[in-house]
Amino acid sequence: MPTQSLPHATMQAVCYTQPGAAEVMHLESLPVPQPGRGEVLVRVLAAGVNRPDLMQRQGLYPPPPGANPRLGLEVAGEVIATGPALEGQHMPALGSRVCALANGGGYATYCLVPAGQCLPWPEGFDAIQAAALPETYFTVWSNLFMPTIMAPGTRVLIHGGASGIGTTAIQLVKAFGGHPFATAGSTEKCALCTSLGAKAINYKEEDFAERLHTLTQGRGVNLILDMIGGAYLDRNLKSLSPDGRLVIIALQGGAKAEKADLARIMTRRLTVTGSTLRARDATAKGRIARQLQEHVWPLLAEGQVRPLIHAVFPLSQVVAAHKALEEGQHCGKIILVPDHTQ
Repeated sequence: MPTQSLPHATMQAVCYTQPGAAEVMHLESLPVPQPGRGEVLVRVLAAGVNRPDLMQRQGLYPPPPGANPRLGLEVAGEVIATGPALEGQHMPALGSRVCALANGGGYATYCLVPAGQCLPWPEGFDAIQAAALPETYFTVWSNLFMPTIMAPGTRVLIHGGASGIGTTAIQLVKAFGGHPFATAGSTEKCALCTSLGAKAINYKEEDFAERLHTLTQGRGVNLILDMIGGAYLDRNLKSLSPDGRLVIIALQGGAKAEKADLARIMTRRLTVTGSTLRARDATAKGRIARQLQEHVWPLLAEGQVRPLIHAVFPLSQVVAAHKALEEGQHCGKIILVPDHTQ
């Protein structure tokens, strides 16, 4: 049973009955869920919009077994109820302000979240800024800084440098003494990447592998964070230095690569790996959260790194928010906020 009675019996939540275009989404009134063991109920003050949401809505990225089938993977808000704690588990206090990596259901006025996936708002942050953190920071940290923190001087290529993940990765690589390089598709986006500390490459105007060869004096990069997939595989392999590592986190350019020279993997001792965040269990996500609080939250409080907000939409305009992300003109994060306080 929750440790506090719920203030409302119903909530507003974004739903859809079948996959499709953005217009399939609509608001419904649903019962406010009760937190179970190890869970907290968050009154949502802001929620992030992410590409996995678009893919799920289109029927291309089904939620894993046991996950909430509704959209929304990150929220910020106030803890209003808690379930019984798991053995040895720390539970956020009632009334505390948290941001959290949700297992779905974040596009709503209330959301259940595993307690271990909650983090306090960094000092000085508001709900919109805090909601922009979980999905991107969990993703970037787990792929670039785990199991070991990046060594100073590491050269890192970040594709999609102006996206939420890209702007986060550039800043964290820079903050930990690395040398970020980033691809982006316009002069404006390249300028943003440069302002954050990266050497930017406009992939629409030049071959990023050739340009990177020049920028690194032929040495290549030690690490690549890639969200394109098949279309970039061969050029990514060309861009890595010996013993380099390619981490694939999305497949916007397709899941198949027909002309990649795999001999480079052997002759240059390369590592090609990949991951998805949503399917990882609560223990793994909790481990990422603890490392973020220790190593990154102080940087956010000090202003050394920060989330970039592109646009904020009311929950009732979720269709417009998804269309804005699909258009690909955004720089940074797109955020939803409740139309009114419930």
